[in-house]
Amino acid sequence: MSNPGWIPLLDLGPELRHMRLELDEAYRTVMDHGRFIMGPEVRQLEQEIARYMGSGYAVAVNSGTDALLIALRAAGIGPGDEVITTSFTFFATAESIEMAGAVPVFVDIGESDFNMDPDAMEKAVTSRTKAVVPVHLFGKPAAMARIMEIAEKYDLKVIEDCAQSFGAVYRAACGDCHDRCDPRWRKQLEGRQTGTLGQAGAFSFFPSKNLGGFGDGGMIITDDEALADTAAMLRVHGARKKYHNETLGYNSRLDTLQAAFLLVKLRHIEDFNRRRREVANRYQEGLSGLSWLRLPVQPDTGHVYHQYTVRIQDRSRDSLMEGLREKGIQTMIYYPVPCHKLPVYRNRNQTLDKSEEAASHVLSLPMGPFLSAADQQRVVDALRSM
Repeated sequence: MSNPGWIPLLDLGPELRHMRLELDEAYRTVMDHGRFIMGPEVRQLEQEIARYMGSGYAVAVNSGTDALLIALRAAGIGPGDEVITTSFTFFATAESIEMAGAVPVFVDIGESDFNMDPDAMEKAVTSRTKAVVPVHLFGKPAAMARIMEIAEKYDLKVIEDCAQSFGAVYRAACGDCHDRCDPRWRKQLEGRQTGTLGQAGAFSFFPSKNLGGFGDGGMIITDDEALADTAAMLRVHGARKKYHNETLGYNSRLDTLQAAFLLVKLRHIEDFNRRRREVANRYQEGLSGLSWLRLPVQPDTGHVYHQYTVRIQDRSRDSLMEGLREKGIQTMIYYPVPCHKLPVYRNRNQTLDKSEEAASHVLSLPMGPFLSAADQQRVVDALRSM
């Protein structure tokens, strides 16, 4: 049991209590039929998420990392290819590109948000570039109209990393785009869910995600029938028909029990994301006017606030975190080291100013659909007192 005076970054307890009867029923159903691998709930989850997304196909896999890796391979990305992505993200984005045999090419983020700078993306295109992986970081859609415009110009595949953006909608509220994208692309994409904007989208069901399970899980979304068929083959050891393997694949099936639990949570996802936006709005109101605190850019009604991440300016972030911890408030740094500065890539000697500046100043505050107004006010009051 958690300390009642402690405010964690994310408290899953209230969510579980909110859905407990439904989760218990889902558990009993799976225990009764006993089809624990690729049972009926897996296919049902694929169908319901495809319907929710407005997508043609959904392929369930065992993690968000595998979702991205398998989507890349199914899109034809492999050895010798370059794939452009952002450095300010969790390492799994770059790792998936590497595991597909390709080379990640890191570019910087925009000035006003934490997503890929499309101009930096275009400058990084070479004759070896075959794809781009934009990340909808913290639940805010990237500048997809401009990214898709550039991808079309250079014939690049776009595989979206949607690990943090389940339910996010592209509203063309792009941080640094200033309406410079092609209106044709903006009109085509506006109002659509992340994951349906490029050739494929890769989602994570890690427990802390907006649509989080009770273990690992992931999903690939696409309108491309051939890509979906290849992805479904790759997730079961490269075989469409059992014992008739066509290529090297993976053991990447989503457990039936996880699918059953995710079906329950899917029924609540719109409400949970709405609650997250309400929490973000309360932060925005309560923390405005602090000169040393840079808040997320608003408005973006499509943002689903997987994290509420601020920038600390003109004071010690470590001291601030310790002061909040002493007041019973947990915070976290996402991410303390941009990918291009990790040991695995340090020999590249690359400099990306905005990503490095963000890594030195970001701080994520408690966030979740059931963060109470009283606890949130404690966070606000603590910050305003510092």
